[in-house]
Amino acid sequence: MLINVESTKDFEQVVQAVQEKSKENGFGVMSVHEVHKILESKGMPISYKCTIVEICQPKAASQVLSKKPEVSTAMPCRISVYEQDGKVVLSTIAPTELLKLYQADEFKELAEEVENTIKKIMEEAAK
Repeated sequence: MLINVESTKDFEQVVQAVQEKSKENGFGVMSVHEVHKILESKGMPISYKCTIVEICQPKAASQVLSKKPEVSTAMPCRISVYEQDGKVVLSTIAPTELLKLYQADEFKELAEEVENTIKKIMEEAAK
């Protein structure tokens, strides 16, 4: 259900690359959440860096939401970038798996296309 890609690049470089590669591949960057900084500011720090980049492919989103508004609860797509065991990990929930929750088989091909592009974004950002 999870798609994970490891990188040996610097954490900040990977976060920046995710944003750049998303735009290059037709996705918009909706928001960036620096989770480790947010938690620290609330007095609840974690021991590693973690940033979530929310991305969206407008055409795909419009097609799905026009027929299945409840899918909006799983949008936008999120790519989490975090440190683990001396590496930087990029992780996301597979869109094809998410669609199963909504019994939205009519969007299987679209979800596969989105998923393949997100994998490509992650792999390119990790290099």
